Amino acid sequence: MIARPLIRLLSWVLLAYLALPLIVILGASFTATSYLAFPPQGWTTQWYRHLLADPSYLSAFVTSSALAAAATAVAIALAVPSALALARYEFRGKAAISGLLMSPLVLPHVVLGAALLQFGAPLGLTRNFTALLVGHTVIVMPFVLRSILAVMTPEQRALEEASADLGASPMQTFFLVVLPQIRPGLLTGGIFAFISSFINVELSIFNTTAQLNTIPVKLFNYVQYTIDPTIAAVSGATIVAAFLAIVILDLTVGLDMLSEPR
Repeated sequence: MIARPLIRLLSWVLLAYLALPLIVILGASFTATSYLAFPPQGWTTQWYRHLLADPSYLSAFVTSSALAAAATAVAIALAVPSALALARYEFRGKAAISGLLMSPLVLPHVVLGAALLQFGAPLGLTRNFTALLVGHTVIVMPFVLRSILAVMTPEQRALEEASADLGASPMQTFFLVVLPQIRPGLLTGGIFAFISSFINVELSIFNTTAQLNTIPVKLFNYVQYTIDPTIAAVSGATIVAAFLAIVILDLTVGLDMLSEPR
C-alpha cells in the first residue's frame, strides 16, 4: 500500500528534476540584465525581439527544421525495407550488414563529419544542404531501424502469410497489415531521428557556411564570443516549439499508439 505512493512521489521528483533546466532557461530568457541570470533580474522580452529581428536565427531555425524533417523521411524510407529484410529473412552476411547499419550509433559524429568532408569533396558533397542531408541520414537511420525491429515479432509473419493466402498483393499486405503493425516503431524512431538531427553539432559543423547554418552550430559559434540572454531566448523558443509539436502530434496522430499497435 505504501510502495505505490512512494513510487508515484519518486516519479514526480524525477520529472521535476528533468524539467528544472528547462525552467531555468525560460526564466533566464526574460531577465533584464545583459548577462544570463536566474532568477531573472527584472522582466523583459527584448531578447526575444532581438531574436526575431535577426534573420540569421530564423534562417538557421528553418534550415535545422527542414534538414531534420528531410533526414527523418529518408531514414524511414531506407529503414523500413532494411528492417523487413533483417527480421523476415535469413541470408549470408546478415549479422555483418546489421552491424554496419547500426555502426553510426557507436562512431563519433566528429569522425563521420570529417570523413564526409574529406571523401565527399570529389562528389561535390561538401558545405551544402545535400552534404548535410547525407550525413544526418547516416546518423539517424539506426534510431528508426532499431525502433522498427523492436516491434516486428514472429507472430506478425503469420498475419502476412494469411493476407497473401486471402489474395492480397504484396503492396496491399504491406499497407494493410505490415504498416499498421510497425507504426508505433515508425513514430518512435521518427521522433528520435528528428531530435537527433535537429540538435546535432559535431557532424553539421563540418559542412555549414555563413549562409547555410543550423541552430545548434550557430549557437555553438555564438557562445565562443558572447554570452547573453539571446542564447536563452533561442533555447526558450525551441522548447516552446517542441512542446507545441508534441501537442499537435498527440491531437492529430495520438501518442498512445507509441505504446501499442492499432
